[in-house]
Amino acid sequence: MRTPGWPPVRLIAVSLAAAAITVAPRAAHAQTDEIQVYNAEIAPPGVLNLTLHNNYTPDGSRQPAFPGDVVSNHSLNGVPEFAYGVTDWFEAGLYLPLYSVRGDGGVQLDGFKLRALFALPRAAERTFFYGVNFEFSVNSKHWDTHTYTSEIRPIVGWRLGKVDVILNPNLDSSFEGLSRLDFAPGSRIAYNITKTWAVAAEEYDDFGPLRHFYGHQQTHQLFGVVDWNGKPLNVEFGVGFGLNAASDRLTLKLILSRDL
Repeated sequence: MRTPGWPPVRLIAVSLAAAAITVAPRAAHAQTDEIQVYNAEIAPPGVLNLTLHNNYTPDGSRQPAFPGDVVSNHSLNGVPEFAYGVTDWFEAGLYLPLYSVRGDGGVQLDGFKLRALFALPRAAERTFFYGVNFEFSVNSKHWDTHTYTSEIRPIVGWRLGKVDVILNPNLDSSFEGLSRLDFAPGSRIAYNITKTWAVAAEEYDDFGPLRHFYGHQQTHQLFGVVDWNGKPLNVEFGVGFGLNAASDRLTLKLILSRDL
């Protein structure tokens, strides 16, 4: 019998299997609206949370990933994210609207996303925690070559005293076949200085489709991050550096969140 209050592990496993059968990778894209490693923490039941994501690229690619794409150099990408705690193991989310401010000052709307996060309750209190996040995106033509894309984001982590180790082995998709799932993992190692302050190193990679990883087209970025978890806002600021020629050389991220 399942322990009361624990997430339905069978439901998570079935959801993962069904998603893996139906999804496949989206086109490689140098930019994103969200640069974040998920830690399986969710809003308490009945609580609505608002998170503002903003990413600016002072030194990035000057060539579009596809005709009409937003060039990353000197562009700002972001989105408000609304998250609602449905139960202690399920959180529903809406990203609306995704937007870009181009280097020439032009503003574009990029689409919206729906999110469903299943996680072990009270993840912040556990030594080992896990979860899985599903996203479904509707994209503008200048943001992605596919109108509909999705993401499967498994979450696995350990809290080892003051140190957190978290892995998000993400699979991006555009509904074109199992072998074309795109492997784009994120990882985080954090040191919690106090209950409110933490510093972290995060890495974000895109290796390409599972059937054949990219060569020189792979992207790899390493971020130095500072977190402040207090009131009335939680603040996360990071500076990212490209580790190879295909990656944007410098990216700044700012995440602000609070319960409404």
